[in-house]
Amino acid sequence: MNIVLAIHNIFRWLILLFALLTIVKGLGGMNGKKAFTAGDKRSAMFLMICCDIQLLLGLILYFARGWWGVLTSGTAMSSDNNRFFSVEHAFGMLIAIILVHIGYSATKKNIPDGSKYKRMFWFTLIAMIVILGTIPWPGAGMHGRPLFPGMS
Repeated sequence: MNIVLAIHNIFRWLILLFALLTIVKGLGGMNGKKAFTAGDKRSAMFLMICCDIQLLLGLILYFARGWWGVLTSGTAMSSDNNRFFSVEHAFGMLIAIILVHIGYSATKKNIPDGSKYKRMFWFTLIAMIVILGTIPWPGAGMHGRPLFPGMS
């Protein structure tokens, strides 16, 4: 299970990288004067793919590490650690992934290019804020995790 956690940890960086790239591309085209290209769509697609892989890894960890049992047993609020992983992290990331999917879906619609950029930008920006707020950063108390696997 430690290997799944390590991969889950590494994927956080891929998601943050693609989210930042998508936000920059969205911001660059929001004035409506730039044509929406396949490359612009590709960054949002890679973000969505990484989020979907991260969701699968997260679900494996959620059930294998017993967080579902914590949630359903009524002890989710008994400690900061239980609350963070069984509720806050899980549902925050699920909301972020939904926002990423909505942002990506805008890139496939038959709407003006400026609208594609705006929707991609705003949904990705909000998703990134949620992601940054629900990552178990080092120094975040009991639930903090190292920046990279193997670091203490």
